[in-house]
Amino acid sequence: MAEATDDYRAHQETYTAFNKLVTFTVLWIVLLLVSMALGLVGGLHILGLLLGVGGSIALLIGFAVLS
Repeated sequence: MAEATDDYRAHQETYTAFNKLVTFTVLWIVLLLVSMALGLVGGLHILGLLLGVGGSIALLIGFAVLS
């Protein structure tokens, strides 16, 4: 019976890590699409670049700290 609780705990940790990875990926893709839309369609090239670079760094730091 002890194996079942160990397996459940390991499964739960894996699920949580995968969930964080998917959340990070979705947020990063949305950030890149918004940055590209600002730069290409909106004509705000500098703002799109700053949002893309700054947002990517903020996402990396945020997920590293909150993990």
